[in-house]
Amino acid sequence: MSEVRVFDDQLEKALKILKRKLAQNGTFKEIKKRRFYEKPSVKKKRKRAEAAKRRAKALRKMPRSMRD
Repeated sequence: MSEVRVFDDQLEKALKILKRKLAQNGTFKEIKKRRFYEKPSVKKKRKRAEAAKRRAKALRKMPRSMRD
């Protein structure tokens, strides 16, 4: 749970900080994902694509000597 305290009626600043915290912990992404029903086949396909993306990213970060 994210918490932001407001000091001296700086509501705009507090709202900006809250939005940043929610974006960083993935809340907005989760809300967007759950907005509509996702068929099991589509969910499986999306998860497979996300895993491939993670693997590719890990491979890019790995030193060239370890890839071969």
